[in-house]
Parts: sequence; structure tokens; C-alpha cells
Amino acid sequence: MRLFIAEKPSVAKAIAAELGQTGKGRGYIECGSDIVTWFFGHMLEQADPDTYTAADAPRAENGKKIWRIEDLPIIPEEWQYNPRDDAQEQLDIVAKLYAKADQIVHAGDPDREGQLLVDQPVRLLFGNNKPVMRYWCSALDSVSVRRGLDSLKDNKAYAGFADAAEARGRADWLIGMNLSRAFTLRAIRGGSRALLTVGRVQTPTLNLVVMRDRLIEGFKAIPFHGIRAAFKHEGGQFLADWRPHEDQEGLDEEGRLTNTAVADALVKSLSGQTGKITSYKQEPKTKAQPKSLSLTDVTVLASKHFGYSAATVLATCQSLYETHKLTSYPRTDCAYLPESQFADAPAILEALKGVVPELESLIDGANPKIKSKTWNDTKITAHHGIIPTVQAGDASKLCSEERAIHNLIVRYYLAQFYPVHEYLNTAVELDVSGEQFFAHGNVVTKNGWKDAFGVDASNDSEEGEGDGEDAGSQSLPSMKTGDQTACLKAMRRDSKTKPPARFTEGSLTQAMENIHKYVDDKEHKKMLRDGDGIGTSATRASIIEELKRRNFLADKGKALVSTELGRSMIDALPEVVKSPVLTAMYERMLLAIEQGGGDMQAFMDKQETLIRDQVAKANQGAVKIAGAKQAPKVSTIYKCSQCQKGLIRRDGKKPNTHFWACSGYPTCTASYPDFKGKPNLAKANIAKPAVAKGA
Repeated sequence: MRLFIAEKPSVAKAIAAELGQTGKGRGYIECGSDIVTWFFGHMLEQADPDTYTAADAPRAENGKKIWRIEDLPIIPEEWQYNPRDDAQEQLDIVAKLYAKADQIVHAGDPDREGQLLVDQPVRLLFGNNKPVMRYWCSALDSVSVRRGLDSLKDNKAYAGFADAAEARGRADWLIGMNLSRAFTLRAIRGGSRALLTVGRVQTPTLNLVVMRDRLIEGFKAIPFHGIRAAFKHEGGQFLADWRPHEDQEGLDEEGRLTNTAVADALVKSLSGQTGKITSYKQEPKTKAQPKSLSLTDVTVLASKHFGYSAATVLATCQSLYETHKLTSYPRTDCAYLPESQFADAPAILEALKGVVPELESLIDGANPKIKSKTWNDTKITAHHGIIPTVQAGDASKLCSEERAIHNLIVRYYLAQFYPVHEYLNTAVELDVSGEQFFAHGNVVTKNGWKDAFGVDASNDSEEGEGDGEDAGSQSLPSMKTGDQTACLKAMRRDSKTKPPARFTEGSLTQAMENIHKYVDDKEHKKMLRDGDGIGTSATRASIIEELKRRNFLADKGKALVSTELGRSMIDALPEVVKSPVLTAMYERMLLAIEQGGGDMQAFMDKQETLIRDQVAKANQGAVKIAGAKQAPKVSTIYKCSQCQKGLIRRDGKKPNTHFWACSGYPTCTASYPDFKGKPNLAKANIAKPAVAKGA
């Protein structure tokens, strides 16, 4: 008997549909001699830090051990994992099926976490003593599922994926559990009551927003001038912009003309003068089709055009893949497509006519024989770009977000089967009384793939096309070098330097992916450019959501801004923790582990060294966190009758009630009822401190 273990029920149902369902039991589907069962996400979770600390450590009222410096760092000698509270029943079902099986087929999602998700329970709970094959598929439509079933591979080939996921999970646990406790305790010593959660990716991401916000708030606009002139040629009129000489009077260090008097003098001297064409070049250019979409690409586009959050985009892409089966696997950082799937184009295009009939004319205009540069096996990572499937679905069943994002994915796929965009680029340079002017313009000769986007194309325009600021958005008359022109009128154009834009959820995920752009050191920048940034396409949305949930980031319209608490926390952390460099280095090591060339233990040794060093530094001194609740004042008047330490007035469980507690807690557990704002010292309540079970 073959036992298929899928990552989630939807994958199990898709596999069972292809194998041929013959029966059904609680938690599994029978398919002849095969059985298909499922997990639902990670069934195991890492043990709580309390598991590894001293058994006799004091506990708070909620039963959790109280955080103490002496317990840090927490570095497990043997890592422990426990079934999730809601997972035990299904794990028991899978365990019984596993015992009867001759062969296991691992059907986790095609990535690191999907690999670990099935490998870990099989290894830790079931014994891992049976041959395991790997089902690796990026879509849930019947054609893709059948293709995956027909190409099972030995699961050992993917061991690096599981090791990388496990190493990442342990590293994140070490950093999160240790540094969050160490810096939170440091803040408490400074009188601030704030949970300072530190994360390997979360903290550098927050730092990006804090730095951007401060740059904007400290920005001082610098006024400068440009000069634009209207010229008359025998072939027609056109506009051109002035370009200063290197030694031009009135320029600042950035080459901007900031001297108004110099600008006015130039305008006056140039108007009415005769000019000469010093260069006239006209050449045909092309722009290739855009690549298909990675998850980051979809997030940026959906944030820009629809205002969707990163979490909304991820959830929507997941439902298009998992529920509707209309698109391929979404958690991808790759926008290229495997050449083997090029042959699927006619079937996908035909299916799209039924899914999006409003795009039928565009679909009919697509030529499946055109092979864009997007089809490139050498660029494929664990996944490929997000594309439509051959599933004959019903778009009327999609919600508005699903329709909008599905439309984006479809149009980018259709663009692959339209010709390249062609245009005639014209560049003109002029001399007027020794001053240089330039103009350029484009004439589209074949719209090509841009037809796939209609009037409101969501793709970027070509380099060289003007935006109205450089006199590029115009049709230029036919000219030749040496022709005379008349400068009809020169005009001063006043501008101001602009601050960078605030991050949106889309641009922040893009910044996380292209983190090298935010690093100054040349060696680090090169290393980061060659990597995949910080976080992964699958985790970036959840990281942003967590930062918002912790009140480190907040929404401001479409923008994301850092809060006072978020900024203060960044200020309290050392550079090594908030810099993206270390995180990116670890991502590179994880990639090496995934590909079979990295050492998991060496990776963990580096993590432990970092943790010991940073915890030691955090345990020294104190810090005050702005935006955090300040610790209650310890009374210098009222003393505990048991230990003579000052008392603290605290809020009671009921509204508008109070009590007094000893500041020596947990060593001293005395508390006193409040009477008209004072402690009733005659009625001390001495609670017995809780201890660990079995201690």
C-alpha cells in the first residue's frame, strides 16, 4: 500500500481525484490500493522556552515561568517538538495508516517548509523506516497533478530542503526567544513595560521603515531651476530642456541650478536666439515581454493599483491556487517559467476563454508559438512564476480581490504570447549661443505585448519614454544634424527636491527582496545583491502583519509608518541585530544547506555564538523605551510588612478596584487590599509561589 501524506486537505483531494477515489474514512481517502491522507500545516511546534529553563523557577499567575536574567541564554541541548493542540487526532490517524503502508509518498508543498512539514512527523513520530517518494507539484489542476504523480522522485533528493527549514526554525527560535527576553528585561530595568520582540527578519524590516520615516521627516527641500525652451524648425515646433555645463555658474554640489539670478539671466539671453542641431539620431528599439509574476511582483502591483495589504495578496493568491485551482503555486520568488511548460500554452489559453470570457479577444490575439525570454530553465529556482492553469473554472465565483489579482496574473501570462513592443526613438541635441539643449521622443511602431494590458497598462514604461518632465512626451519633427532652429521662448521651471516616498506594504516587500539597495558597504551590497534579500516570498506578508500587531508599525492610508514604540525599540537594539547584513548571510547559508552543500551544525554553531554574545551585552545596563507603558512607581512611604520593600499600587481585576503588591515579587508574594488609596497593612495576603510541575 502506498500512503500519500499531503500538506493540506485540498492537496489530498486533488491527488485522490486523479488516482480515483474508491472509498473514504475519517481523515483519509481510499484510492484502490492507495491511501491519501493529510496534515493541515505544521503539525508539530517547538517546545516552549519554559521546557529548557530551571524546573524550580518561579511562575506568574498565568502559570508561565517568570523571565529572569539567570535563565539566559536558552540554548537547547536536545530540541523538543510537541503536537499542536488541534493536531493530535489527525496525527494518530496518520500513524495507524503509516504502520500499514509499504511506501510513503510525501506530498508537501514544493518548498522548504512543505518538505519539513511532512518529513518531521514521519521522522520523530512514525520512525521513518519506510521508503519515501516525493510528489513535487506547483499547481492543483488535474493536468499538473497527473504530471506530478507520473514523476515521483526519491525523497532523499530533497533532504536539504527539510534541513534548511529546520535550521531556519531553530535559528529564529534562538533569536526570538533569547533576544526578546533579554531586551525586554533590559527595558524593564529602565522602567518601561514593553514586550520587545526581536526577530531575525522582523527587526531589520522594522529598521527599514524607521530609517525611511526619519529621512522623510528630516528632509529639507532644496529649490532649484530648470530651463525649457520652445523651438521652431522648418518641420515643426518642439520643446527641449537645457543641460548645464560642468563649470556652469550657480550649480550646487549635486549639479542643480539653485541661483535664481543666473537662471533668469539665461532665460533672457536665450529667448529669440538662433540654434543649431548638433546631433539628431533616430533608431528603432524594442522592449521584450515582461516576465511572469513572483509573489513580490503581485504584492507590489496590487498594493499600487488596489491598495491591498501584503497579507491580503498572499491570502488571495493562496485561494486562487488552493480553492479555485486557477493559478499555480503562489509562494514563489521566481518570475521565470520552465521550458517544459511552454507546450501547455494552447490548453491554458483555451481554458481561459471560459474563465475570463471578457478577455476572449485578447486571448484570440495571443500566439502560443511566440516564446518569450521568460521561458528559461536556467533561471528556475524551487518554483516558477505564477501563471494560470488549465482548470476550467468559473470567475463569477471569485470575490473582488480574487478577480483583480487573477486578472493581473492572466494579463502577464497573455503578454508572453504577443510580439515584442517596438518603437522609434529620436534623440536631439541643440546648441544655442553655446548653451546645450536636448529633447527626445518615441513613436510606437508596434504595440506588441502592451496590447495585453489595454489602456491602463500596469507594467512599467520603457526607459527613454518621457514623463512630461524632460520634454520626452512629444512627437519630434524630422530633422538632421546642422539644421537651424529658432529659440522662440525660454522658460524658467521652478522645482524642489522631493523626499523619498513612504513605504507601502508592496514597496516594503520589494525592499526586503532587494535589500542590497539599502546597504552602503560595497562588499555587503555585492553579497546581498547576489542573494534573495531578507525573508522569503512566503513569510514577508506575515512579518509585516506581526510588526503591525505588535504596534511597531501602523497604517497611514496606503503607507506604513513606524510608531514611537517601534522607533524606540530600534534605537535600543545593537546594529548587528537590526542590520540586514547578518540576516542575508544566514539566508545564503540556508540556501547552501537546501542545495546540499551547507553544514546545518556549522550554521547553528554561528547562531549560538551570536546569541551568547548579544545576551551578555543586553544583560548589562538598562534602557527606557518611549511609547511603552512605564513601570509603576514603587512607594517610598508604604513598606511591605514581610520584607520591608516598597509597595506598588496596581489595578484590580474588576473596574476601578486596586490592591497593593510587594515590589520584591516573585521573591516576596505579599499583597494588601487598598483602602482609600492606601494599603491596609494589617491584612497581608501571602501567596505560595508556584513551581514547575514535578519539581
